[in-house]
Amino acid sequence: MHALIVVSHPDSQSLTHAVAHSFAQGIAESGAHTTEIADIAVEGFQPAFNQDDRTAYFLEKPVPSDILREQERIDRADALVLVYPVYWWSFPGQLKGWIDRVFSNGWAYDEAPDGTIGKRLGRLAVHLIGIGGADGGTYARHGYDKAMRTQIDHGIFDFCGARVVTSEFLLDVNGQAGASHLVTARALGRNAFARPASAGVNQPGAVELELPG
Repeated sequence: MHALIVVSHPDSQSLTHAVAHSFAQGIAESGAHTTEIADIAVEGFQPAFNQDDRTAYFLEKPVPSDILREQERIDRADALVLVYPVYWWSFPGQLKGWIDRVFSNGWAYDEAPDGTIGKRLGRLAVHLIGIGGADGGTYARHGYDKAMRTQIDHGIFDFCGARVVTSEFLLDVNGQAGASHLVTARALGRNAFARPASAGVNQPGAVELELPG
């Protein structure tokens, strides 16, 4: 099995990058599996949805070459892993732009003229790991955790038919929790290809989160 790990953080020494590598290490320890880490900041991915993307959305032209390259990377993977710091209770802008452009009509889903949606990513398992500075109580009090899972887990991945197997928030990174988060990420990686196919959104034991990691 193969996992594409997409990491979005401008600092290669950040906890976000360390968590991504720990997750990859866990996968390597779990058996004959492979990983690819896509560092979209270093790769210079351009997140702004442009006129070429709009034309591709209406299926008037093929998707741009940089988007085709990203879609082919996902097509080679059995699992997609997103590791990111939480900015303003959501993805960083570059990662949101990656989703905006890569998860295109005709590839991630089909939108028929009558409005019917066909989900095209049913084969794909998704693991979501957010890194945040706020504690779980903050998320629970304001409903940020539920809002993010509605927006991301359901609004993006369920819309395309992909199965969210892990939806984890690693929180309070400005305290003493950093080292324990690496242990958690490694354990999640070891179990990435071991969970039952019926596993889905809001896994028991998922934590809650917020700021840059």
